[in-house]
Amino acid sequence: MIIRIDPASGTPLFEQLVRAIRSEVIRGRVTAGERLPSARDLADSLEVNQHTVLHAYQTLRDEGLIELRRGRGAVVAVEPDDLDAVRHLAASLVAAARERGLGAEAVHAVIREEFDR
Repeated sequence: MIIRIDPASGTPLFEQLVRAIRSEVIRGRVTAGERLPSARDLADSLEVNQHTVLHAYQTLRDEGLIELRRGRGAVVAVEPDDLDAVRHLAASLVAAARERGLGAEAVHAVIREEFDR
């Protein structure tokens, strides 16, 4: 897994990490049960604060993509098949939204509402 961040970017470092790791999981480059680098190791390799990596890992945990296990670290929690099923449903949702002239922000708002129920 190769992660790149841009310290000069306006996007917070932890969010860049979240996006990079999320992308690796969604693309199936890391799979369920696979361990991610320890927060210390990843922080050292990226030359960022360890708490930045921990913040990213906690965000990914809250999204359900990884589990944080004492003694084992961060472990990918989602199967590629599960993501494929959701991706298929998302494609249908996007197609329906486009047919109705709805933009991404409106669709995101509807999804957030459903998750908050």
